[in-house]
Amino acid sequence: MKNVFVETSNVKRFQSALAALEQRGAQEACLAVVDGLPGLGKTTTLKHWVAHNGAIYLRAKKEWTAAWFMNELLEELRVNPPYSFQKKFGKVVEELAMRNSTAAMARRNFALVIDEADHISKKETILETVRDISDIIELPIILVGMGKVNDHLTRFPQVSSRVSQKVRFEKATLADVKTLIDQRCEVKVADDLAGFVFKVSQGYNREVLEAIANIERFGLRMEPGDQGVSMADMAGMAIIKDRHNGQSIMVPEVL
Repeated sequence: MKNVFVETSNVKRFQSALAALEQRGAQEACLAVVDGLPGLGKTTTLKHWVAHNGAIYLRAKKEWTAAWFMNELLEELRVNPPYSFQKKFGKVVEELAMRNSTAAMARRNFALVIDEADHISKKETILETVRDISDIIELPIILVGMGKVNDHLTRFPQVSSRVSQKVRFEKATLADVKTLIDQRCEVKVADDLAGFVFKVSQGYNREVLEAIANIERFGLRMEPGDQGVSMADMAGMAIIKDRHNGQSIMVPEVL
């Protein structure tokens, strides 16, 4: 499978939200929430953006405390954590402020991305620490979750009022699926098979990529026609596994 990053409609909405975040009116309103069901490409998109902008990525843990959060953040910043929480916080602010300033001078976007933010979206102590960091250095912080973050944040108006951008990742469209196949699959795929992948994947990127891998394995062993690997070619073969029951979904015979 080709190792390329594909700009789907979800990615483009995310990029638009980041552009709007940079042009925000109230400087303290620099939180963004990205949510959506698992398997829609959120983590892939955020990790790609982080890698290309030198931003900071953390994955929240269920049992995170504010101190644990500070320790992991300092480790990601390659700084030995001081002993006291006060010094940890001060060092985090210092390091992030420096990197934020450096990125601004280089005209790069910089942010702290916290994935799996559902784990912290009910924890007031951690959220207030996030707000403090964001307020002090006007640092964009992106909270990534699975659909509940915005709802949970309404319990903390001091935090929710600082969310200026909300992006919900939706299921892939047919155009998205065809773009993923065209740009990532090593073999050409016929329109009928691409349409079948869209149908059985239910718009989940994870399943689309699984289908591409199966199509590739088959297509590299044969000589597809001018239209590419078709449903007729793969009739009776497994294309993906059903995410609900784990059963293989087979390509049907084409009448």
